[in-house]
Amino acid sequence: MKAPAYTRAQALPGILQNRIMVLDGAMGTMIQRFKLTEAQYRGERFKDFGKDVKGNNELLSLTRPDVISSIHERYLGAGADLIETNTFGATSIAQADYDMADLAAEMNLASARLARAACDKFSTPEKPRFVLGALGPTPKTASISPDVNDPGARNVNFEQLRAAYYEQVQALVQGGADALLVETIFDTLNAKAALFAIDEYFEASGERLPLIISGTVTDASGRILSGQTVTAFWYSVRHAQPLAIGLNCALGAALMRPYIQELHRAAPDTFISCYPNAGLPNPMSDTGFDETPADTSRLLHEFAAEGLVNIVGGCCGTTPEHIAAIGQSVRGVPTRRLQGPVFYREAA
Repeated sequence: MKAPAYTRAQALPGILQNRIMVLDGAMGTMIQRFKLTEAQYRGERFKDFGKDVKGNNELLSLTRPDVISSIHERYLGAGADLIETNTFGATSIAQADYDMADLAAEMNLASARLARAACDKFSTPEKPRFVLGALGPTPKTASISPDVNDPGARNVNFEQLRAAYYEQVQALVQGGADALLVETIFDTLNAKAALFAIDEYFEASGERLPLIISGTVTDASGRILSGQTVTAFWYSVRHAQPLAIGLNCALGAALMRPYIQELHRAAPDTFISCYPNAGLPNPMSDTGFDETPADTSRLLHEFAAEGLVNIVGGCCGTTPEHIAAIGQSVRGVPTRRLQGPVFYREAA
């Protein structure tokens, strides 16, 4: 009998205090390599669906689970400790763009089960693997108007976000997630709705899993899109007592360095995660980005050697080759040491 998620999750803080853990790389980049057609996205079940669905990567957990499982297994084979579920856009709000809002719960459940099966296949007592239930930002923002002529306009509210995230969390946990990852945050109010829904579910279920929160600095301003600096963002979400706080997406590691340094200073009692893009977009590259595995791994090795990180991985443009190189580059490098007791709220 496999240990329940909260028992597995209790191992995470101890591992992070002893070594740097490796997160997987980009799901979308890998899916693009399959060059799937509209018919392959649809599968038999949705062959007569009335709207194009190509590009709805979360649907593939239902129609092409073999593709998603193979991507998970490639990242695990490359040495990843932590695998994200294929659920970045699997909220009812995001799926409404495809007229598939009613499938959101099923997508999350199926995606979590695929990741769980892959992690169980690769886990050993010496190297356990963990499923992170991924909650993306949704294409709608509670803080920013979608209409430049009406700054007060909004296309989503807090309650709609909360309800969508609650549905997602419930399915991810039921599917076997070991921890939850609220990622690519560009609007802190959206993130707060996700955090509220997570805490609400934990209270209702009596089960509390570790939480990782990852924001996105969009440009050289050093702010997320809704206007906060990295430090301000951290203090806005600190109440959730996450296992780790970090940054991902939008920037490559070279441009992300000062913001990881800022987060390191702002959160001395919390683990730090960092999974940047593979540099800048480059349409001439096989991955669409300009950094090779050697480039990204060298930069993340520097972060590790500087004592800035506890979790490293990749976002857009990164591949299993990037993750293997990153894992090699941080092997044996001491993990970032926390100052004082761990702030993390224990799983229970």
